[in-house]
Amino acid sequence: MTKILTGGVGKTEVAKSVSGLGLDGLTVTVSNDMEAAMKLRAGQADYYLGTCHTGAGASLGVLLGLVGASKCHTFGRSVPTAEEISALLAEGKTVFGFAIDQIDAVAPLMARAIAARS
Repeated sequence: MTKILTGGVGKTEVAKSVSGLGLDGLTVTVSNDMEAAMKLRAGQADYYLGTCHTGAGASLGVLLGLVGASKCHTFGRSVPTAEEISALLAEGKTVFGFAIDQIDAVAPLMARAIAARS
């Protein structure tokens, strides 16, 4: 079972979006950045999806420091393609940030790409 944590200002909306897809093998839990960083480091979670108003700063601030920049990626206000997400996952990225107004577009893409890797 692949565990996804959500955080940031849109954490509940991201969790609902991902859960609503009904993808097998994924569990989604609403979290906060500090708790998520600790769970990722301890191997108790696999991915983090964080949101803020710009998708570039507060969505990942704590995680950048505690998990490391090599594991983090922000889409900012852009909407990635499925191919871009797959490439980032293949590189080992596990922490992703995006803007709150992009949840409906980005969260399902992320969930499907993660589920495909599970």
